[in-house]
Amino acid sequence: MKAADLFHVGIVADDPQKKMQELTELFGYEWGDVMGGAQPVTLPSGDTVVELLAWYSLNGPRLEIVQSVPGTIWVPAEGSGIHHLGYWADDIEAESAKLEEQGYAVEAVGQLGDGKSYWAYHLSPEGPRIEIVSSQLRPMVEQYFETGTLPMP
Repeated sequence: MKAADLFHVGIVADDPQKKMQELTELFGYEWGDVMGGAQPVTLPSGDTVVELLAWYSLNGPRLEIVQSVPGTIWVPAEGSGIHHLGYWADDIEAESAKLEEQGYAVEAVGQLGDGKSYWAYHLSPEGPRIEIVSSQLRPMVEQYFETGTLPMP
């Protein structure tokens, strides 16, 4: 991973529609359709399924607004409101190991049906929280940025 791999800043909101409207009025952001749904996630406490919903800005710099999920790491961040920085990664397991070596504890890992990791969240005691996302998803996400909708399989 390198600085150029940063592709979004994540904000978790209790009312995503209100937050998107605010950012549109202030800065002219436009938003794509909702992404997400029930996601198999590995947490330090074990495997679970979390309903994760998110909207990305279609203009830059890219913002991701995530619907809060009480009782998880997906709750609004105090202070700045910035929840995480999102980076592309070619190898989630290898990049997760590097982050852990640097003191960034793993908080959650998203799993595909075959058990392969395709994203992970890490947090250091001094922040910021880092999300790494498999670069295999990049073509789909970039198409979403262009059209505002997810490509149909």
